[in-house]
Amino acid sequence: MSEYICRLGTPSGEIVTRIVEATAADDARFQLEKEGFRVFNISDAEGGVSKLLPFGSASSKRRVKQADFLLFNQQLSALLRAGIPVLQAIGLLKTRSGSSNLREVLADVEEKIKSGVPLSEAFEAQGIFPKIYTASLLSGEKSGALDDVLLRFVDYLRRSVGIARKLRGALAYPAFLLVAAAGMIAFLTLYIIPRMSNLFTALNTQRGLPTVTVLVIGLSNLVVGNVWWLAPLLVIGGGAIYVWLRTQRGRLMLHRLLLKVPVAGVLIRNMATSQLSRSLSTLLSGGITVPDSWDIASEALNNLELRQRSLGVSAMIREGRGFSEALQQANWLPELALDMIGIGEKSGSLREMLDEVAAFYDAEAEVRLEQLTTLLEPLILLVMAGVVVVILLAIYLPIIQMISSGPMSGRH
Repeated sequence: MSEYICRLGTPSGEIVTRIVEATAADDARFQLEKEGFRVFNISDAEGGVSKLLPFGSASSKRRVKQADFLLFNQQLSALLRAGIPVLQAIGLLKTRSGSSNLREVLADVEEKIKSGVPLSEAFEAQGIFPKIYTASLLSGEKSGALDDVLLRFVDYLRRSVGIARKLRGALAYPAFLLVAAAGMIAFLTLYIIPRMSNLFTALNTQRGLPTVTVLVIGLSNLVVGNVWWLAPLLVIGGGAIYVWLRTQRGRLMLHRLLLKVPVAGVLIRNMATSQLSRSLSTLLSGGITVPDSWDIASEALNNLELRQRSLGVSAMIREGRGFSEALQQANWLPELALDMIGIGEKSGSLREMLDEVAAFYDAEAEVRLEQLTTLLEPLILLVMAGVVVVILLAIYLPIIQMISSGPMSGRH
């Protein structure tokens, strides 16, 4: 059974989003039409809309860069606020865009609008944009405030991109240290130690080599002597792990494991809470109902384990339970976030409180990220220093032993 994200029209005329389990997309469509829904779109929950950034799959020929997409929406919002019609604004931005992929997408969007397709459906048909974007466009079309909705989405996207950049920047130095450590250890093991081993054996035939030297030389000889089958084995093993992690089962197990890592797990929860709160606030401001907003926002969670825990929330809300009560059943949001959302729900200021939750957990995520990098950097340096010290001891101990047992050793 696979999960499919379905955009549906209800018998009462509402447009909703649901996640349906079925053996194939046609089976999901048949099941929903049998229940009286009108099916507008069905997409695989594993791809596309499950991630906000980057847009589309890595193999997509029309992948739009984050910076180009952000600039486009800023310009589109400005043109709409200036009173320029949507079709004319799309045409202007199509000719002025510096991205060939974005120009191709906008040309197709323009043609669809000319044929009578709404703006939100024209962008959704491209299959490379996040659900929160097309839902925001739909809410803007319904409310007649498309420029305001776009402006709010631009702010949301700018913050999301900024957090992603901070994360990449913070992890860049630890990643560099790991690569440098691996390269240095490989150089010492594969090049230096084999060239020293014959010399050590010749110099210490009588007394024997120190234990650490024997172990290091043995490991080096093992690697060098079997490198022609060890290297392909590592490549094949790494490729197999990569392919497995691309499957839903593999990703789910990895994401569950990451949540259990002491500092990283808290960081992931904080970032997910911030992302979810900001997505909900953006969608609610466009007039989308709470359960539909939750369906769309939870689909954008990058962690599959957290996404699975969130599946039943919208159903409980539709059954009449309170929003904060339903969130408790998901069993992953921090207690403080639940308390703040509960206060916002009772006071009628849920959207404003969600903004506060997002801002608070943005700051919390930055603190946790700093803690993670502060912990990783010395840990990597310590491991690297320990390996280097062992290798240096293996090299210098035989030399020291030889000098201490030489002709000068008996003189005082």
